[in-house]
Amino acid sequence: MANHKSALKRQRQNEKRREHNRVFRNRVRTIVKKARLETTDGEVESAREATRTAIRELDMAASRGTIHPRNAARRKSRLMKQLAALEQG
Repeated sequence: MANHKSALKRQRQNEKRREHNRVFRNRVRTIVKKARLETTDGEVESAREATRTAIRELDMAASRGTIHPRNAARRKSRLMKQLAALEQG
């Protein structure tokens, strides 16, 4: 347990930031999951729109610092790879 005034404040800040980041992380996960489901359904246009939305959310989460930029890049790459496979065949 923190004893100093500054350490107590830091603890409060960390808790607030953790809750804030959790919201955005869960939101990103949900949207990426929806995009993956759209690509497996086989509807090209809806999959393209869902992927575009997921990429936007991943970029915003990375710019906020909620997820690491390379993590966002990896997820975007995988989504685009799935979308390209759907558009090919």
